[in-house]
Amino acid sequence: MDSTGVPHVLEHTVLCGSQKYPCRDPFFKMLNRSLSTFMNAFTASDYTLYPFSTQNPKDFQNLLSVYLDATFFPCLRELDFWQEGWRLEHENPSDPQTALTFKGVVFNEMKGAFADNERVFSQHLQNLLLPDHTYAVVSGGDPLCIPDLTWKQLRHFHATHYHPSNARFFTYGSFPLEQHLKQIHEEALSKFQKIEPSTAVPPQKPWDKPREFQITCAPDSLATDSSKQTTVSVSFLLPDITDTFEAFTLNLLSSLLIGGPNSPFYKALIESGLGTDFSPDVGYNGHTREAYFSVGLQGMADKDVQTVRDIIDRTVEDVVAKGFEGDRIEALLHKIEIQMKHQSVSFGLALTSYIASCWNHNGDPVELLQMGHHVAQFRQCLKENPKFLQEKVKQYFKNNQHKLTLSMTPDDQYSKKQTQMETEKLKQKVSSLSLEDKQQIYEKGLELQTQQSEAHDASCLPALKVSDIERSIPFTELAVVLAAGDVPVQYCAQPTNGVVYFRAFCSLHSLPPELGPYVPLFCSVLTKLGCGSLDYRQQAQQIELKTGGMSAAPHVLPDDSQLDTYEQGVLFSSFCLDRNLPDMMHLWADIFNSPRFEEEEHFRVLVKMAAQELSNGVPDSGHLYASVCASRTLTPAGDLQETFSGLEQVRLMKSIAEMTDITPVLKKLPRIQKYLLNCENMRCSVNATPQQMSQTERMVGDFLRSLGRRRLEQEPEPAQVVQTPAPTGLGSSTHVSGSQVLRKLITDPTFRPSQMKTHFLFPFPVNYVGECVRTAPYTDPDHASLKILASLMTAKFLHTEIREKGGAYGGGTKLSHNGIFTFYSYRDPRSTETLQAFAEAVDWARSGRFSQQDIDEAKLSVFSHVDAPVAPSSKGLDHFLYGLSDELKQAHREQLFAVHRQGLMDVSDKYLGIGRSPHGLALLGPENMKIANDPSWIIR
Repeated sequence: MDSTGVPHVLEHTVLCGSQKYPCRDPFFKMLNRSLSTFMNAFTASDYTLYPFSTQNPKDFQNLLSVYLDATFFPCLRELDFWQEGWRLEHENPSDPQTALTFKGVVFNEMKGAFADNERVFSQHLQNLLLPDHTYAVVSGGDPLCIPDLTWKQLRHFHATHYHPSNARFFTYGSFPLEQHLKQIHEEALSKFQKIEPSTAVPPQKPWDKPREFQITCAPDSLATDSSKQTTVSVSFLLPDITDTFEAFTLNLLSSLLIGGPNSPFYKALIESGLGTDFSPDVGYNGHTREAYFSVGLQGMADKDVQTVRDIIDRTVEDVVAKGFEGDRIEALLHKIEIQMKHQSVSFGLALTSYIASCWNHNGDPVELLQMGHHVAQFRQCLKENPKFLQEKVKQYFKNNQHKLTLSMTPDDQYSKKQTQMETEKLKQKVSSLSLEDKQQIYEKGLELQTQQSEAHDASCLPALKVSDIERSIPFTELAVVLAAGDVPVQYCAQPTNGVVYFRAFCSLHSLPPELGPYVPLFCSVLTKLGCGSLDYRQQAQQIELKTGGMSAAPHVLPDDSQLDTYEQGVLFSSFCLDRNLPDMMHLWADIFNSPRFEEEEHFRVLVKMAAQELSNGVPDSGHLYASVCASRTLTPAGDLQETFSGLEQVRLMKSIAEMTDITPVLKKLPRIQKYLLNCENMRCSVNATPQQMSQTERMVGDFLRSLGRRRLEQEPEPAQVVQTPAPTGLGSSTHVSGSQVLRKLITDPTFRPSQMKTHFLFPFPVNYVGECVRTAPYTDPDHASLKILASLMTAKFLHTEIREKGGAYGGGTKLSHNGIFTFYSYRDPRSTETLQAFAEAVDWARSGRFSQQDIDEAKLSVFSHVDAPVAPSSKGLDHFLYGLSDELKQAHREQLFAVHRQGLMDVSDKYLGIGRSPHGLALLGPENMKIANDPSWIIR
C-alpha cells in the first residue's frame, strides 16, 4: 500500500474504454448520448463507487451496460494511463527541445485538492489516527507519490480488486428489479468464477497511550492576521461501523456534543473567542472501518493550543458529570424523523453513500436503513439507563487511550517547499532516463497528442435519440391567493409526505446601495441571533425541535426577456412536519418583527465562523469565483452578484471578522431590517399536501397580518423600478389560478457593459479560469441555440483541449439563465493557453466543424438537465422566483428542439466572435509573468 493513488487513477482509466466499448472515453461520450440525471465515479479511502441515475428505462440499460463493461472488462491502455494518471512529457509535446515536465489529470486534480488547507488537515488526521493499514495512505494520490505509479501496478490492482466477488450492487427506484439482475448476471457475473477476495481491512490495533503530531500548511492568503492561523484537534478512535446501533448512538452523541449553540463544545470552544470555527472534519466520521470523532478549533493563535486541549478535556469531564438536557435529545430525534420524510431528488444516491462504508466491511445494509427501529431502541436504552449517553462519553472519550492531538501551523515557505520537492522529483526522474528513454517519451507524447486530436468513432456505444425525449412537459397546477390585503401567496399541492414547505421572497429594490454588501451577512445571522422573547440558544432549540431548518439567502434574479433588468431580494426558506406549522410560523413572525440584533458577542462569533467558511471554500470553488468576477461588468446584475457572492464578499467578511470594534457593522442590520422584513414587497409560496392547505392558508395569513408596514422618511430610487406580473410574455397561464405574482424589477438605463480582465493572485499550484460573454435572454430563440452550443463546445472541443491535452481536472462552457455565456477551467495547470483554447473553440464553432450527430448528442445532454427531476418541495419554484410559467418553459423547449446547424454557427459568430459582444476575464492562481507584463490585466 502506498500513496500513488492507484485506486483513483484506476477509477479514471477504467472509464476510458472497455472490451465491448473500445472507443476512447465512453464515460464522457455517454454524458451526451443519454438522459442521465447523474453520472460519476468516486474513490473513497477503501472503495470506489460508480453511480449513475436516469428516468428513462432504455437509458438505464444502456448506462448499466457501459458501467459494467468499464469496471469488469476495461482496456486499461497505456496511453489512457498516461493521460489520466501521470506522464513525463515535453512542455510542448511537438518540440523535444522544450523541458520535460509532469502532466496528467489526476496529478493536477490532487495538486488542486491539496491547495485546500482543510483537506491537508483531514487527510493527515485520518492517516495518523489509523496508521496500520490502508487508511495510512492517500487513496486519491499524493502529488509527490503519483509519479511512482506504473502502468503494470495499475493493471495488477485491477486484477486483484475488480472482481464480482469483491463488488456490491445497489439499485433504487421504480424500474423492475428482475431486469437489472438479469442484465448484471448476463453481462458480468456469469463470466467469472467465485473467489475469496483478500481485501478485508483488518482492525486498527488500539494504542496504549495518546499521540501528538504537528504539521504545516500554506498561509491563508485572504487573512490579514497571520498570527491566528493555527488549527488543532483532538480525535478519538471509535468502534467498528458494522455495529449499526452503536454507530447510530455515537453519531447522535456527536451531534449532541458539537451541534449548534446549545452543545457543550460550541459553548466551550467556539464561544471562547480563541478561534474562528471548529477544526476540519469535526464530529463523527463513519467512512472508515472503525469510526472516529474529532473536535478542535481553527483560526487560533499557536500559543493557545494547550488552552484548547485543556478546554476539550474539561468539557468531556463536564458532560460525563452532567449529561444532556432532554429537549436537546428530543430535537435530534425530531431531526431524524423529518429527514426521513423530506424527499430530495438525490435520495437514492444519498442512500448509496450512506450504506457504502458499512456494507463494504460486510455490515448489514438493511439493518443500517432501519432508522425507526434504531430510534425506538435508543429511547429504550435511555429509559432503562438515564446515564446511557454519559457512560458512552466516559468510555469513548474520557478513558480512550487511542487519542490523537494534531496541530497545523502556517509556513510562509510551504508552497515554495512543495514546488521544490516536485522539481526535485522531476529532476530525479529525468536524470535516470537514457537517450533511448527520452526518445520514447517524445514519441509517446506525439502518439498521445495524435490520439487526442483525431476524430473518434463512438458508434459502438448505445445511445438514445432526440425522438426519445418527451415533446412536452407536464404542467404543475398552482393557485395564487392574495393574503393580508395584497401579499400574493402561491399554493402548490404536492405529495410532500406530511411536510409543509414555506418560502417568502422580499424584494430589496429600495435598499440604499451602501447597505448592499452587508445583505449576505444579515441573511446568515438573522435566524441565529434570537428573536422575540427567545435568546439565541432558545431560538436554536426551537428551530431544531419544530422545523427542518429556517434560512435566508440573498438572490439576484434575472428577467427572462431583458438582460439589463433584474430583481434583487432575499429568499426565506423553511419546512416542518404539519403538526408543527403553528410553531414554525410563530418563529418567522418573531424573526421578522423582533430579531435580537443587540447580541454583540454572539454576532462576533457568527461573523468569524462565516468568514472562515467563505475563505476555506475558495480553493474548491475557484472557477465559480472566477466566473462571477468575469461577468461583473457585463450586466447591471453582475456587479451585485459579485457583491453578494464573489471574492469581494469573501474579502469584506474577512475584514469584518478582524475588526476590533464590530458595533458599526452591527448597527447596519436594523437598517436592512427596515427595508426588508415587512410585507410591502413580499410574496410567499407553500408546497404541501391538499389536506394541509386550509390550515396552512390560515397560518400564513396570521403570519402576514402580524407584520408591520414600512415607515420610511423617503424612499431612495437608485434605479428605475418596473413592476412585472408573472408569468410574463404569454398572457395569462392556464394552470395558474387566482391573482398574479408581482415582481419588482430594477433596470438601470445608464448602464453600459464594459470589458475587464482580473488576475487574483493565490498561492495555488493550479489555476481557475473564467471568461464570460454577454449574450441573449431566456425568451430569445438565440438563448436556446447558445444553450445547445455550450454543450456541443464542451463535449466536442474543450474537453479534449483542456482536460485531455491540457491536463486540467475540468473545463467547458455553460449558458446561465441570465444570458451570460461562460467558459471555465478547474484545477488547471495552464492559464493563458486555456484562454487561447477558448478562442479556438469559438473558431471551431463558427466554421461549423461538427456533425448532425454531434448536435443531437448536445440536445440529449441539455435535455437531461432541463428535465432533471424536481422534488415535490420545489415544484412551482421557477414560477414563484423567476415568473417562469410552464407555457414559457414549453416555448423554450420547442426552441431547443428546433436548434439547427446554421443557427449554431450564427450565434457563435453573432455573440462569441472577437469584438462582437462584451467579454470579461478572470483568473485565480499563482503569479504569471505573461499576465504581469500585459497592461490590459488588473492584478489583485
